[in-house]
Amino acid sequence: MTDLLTPGAHVDTTPRIDREPRHTALATVSVIVPVTERPDPLGALYEEYVAPLRERGRPFEFVFAVSPTSGAPTDTLAELAAQGEPIRVIGAERNVGETALIRAALKMCHGDIIVTLPAYRRVKAAALEDLIATVENGADVATARRWPRRDPLINRLQHRALHLLVGRLADNRVRDVGSGVRAVRRETFDDIPLYGDFARFLPLLALFRGYRVEEVDATQHPGDMQTRVYSPGVYVRRLIDLFGLYFLLKFMDKPLRFFGLAGATLGAFGGAVLVALAARKLSTGEAIGDKPLLLLGVLLLTLGAQAVALGLIGEMIVHFHAPGRRFYRIRPSAPAPPPDRPP
Repeated sequence: MTDLLTPGAHVDTTPRIDREPRHTALATVSVIVPVTERPDPLGALYEEYVAPLRERGRPFEFVFAVSPTSGAPTDTLAELAAQGEPIRVIGAERNVGETALIRAALKMCHGDIIVTLPAYRRVKAAALEDLIATVENGADVATARRWPRRDPLINRLQHRALHLLVGRLADNRVRDVGSGVRAVRRETFDDIPLYGDFARFLPLLALFRGYRVEEVDATQHPGDMQTRVYSPGVYVRRLIDLFGLYFLLKFMDKPLRFFGLAGATLGAFGGAVLVALAARKLSTGEAIGDKPLLLLGVLLLTLGAQAVALGLIGEMIVHFHAPGRRFYRIRPSAPAPPPDRPP
């Protein structure tokens, strides 16, 4: 495998989409398959999901981005590529996440529409064409919603817990954040910064920046109806990611509101503790120097002041960078008619 994170690394040259103009109204499509965990057999996955694109006569390519910890064999993909199938396989020499694999694969893609497809079955293959058609009809991001859901109870509980946390961020417009099957206009992908594990939250980031996001009902694949339980560390990491996402979407351009509120709350509790101790000292004359509450009050007051100071620093950074940054999309308006000239 070549290191996909190293500039200038060699990548195998398998058939790719021709960028010359075609005599067709169909958009070219690049399907990115990040292979990180519990992958299904990749050859069979390709054969299943390529069928609706081939039936439609749509120009397409598949880019499989493989993490070494996935343990997924790619021999079948190499055989398919040798037979002329538009498949490319790139890989990393070290373990990287799904977002890094997608970013690396984007550099190899030539399509006007990018489809992200997990390396395990989520929805039936026919959903791909519905998602692509939604983008062709004007959406910037079309994301699959597995509906109706026929999961085991534990899967449904996890799904509901996730959307209780992210529902307000998406104004309840995205009801299946975890599907991972999406069609995205190429320029939208280029405009949204992806890092860490934020690829799973792409529809929310697109909504935040003002892009048109539509959810398309898709039939859930039978292979997606198995019970999924992860290690405690996975749930902790995802909770931290949600906290980071909430901060980015709500307080990116006003950090003082977040840190100021936290600092004011801590400072208020600390001040109340110190005032109560001082009142007790004045009324009873009791020594308070050895009281644990004194240490707690001073600690809370100090932490509150530090939080406010951190918010002020963040506010200054935003202020000095504001002229060259924007966190939203501006849609181009229709050109204004020329003014009438006097005769």
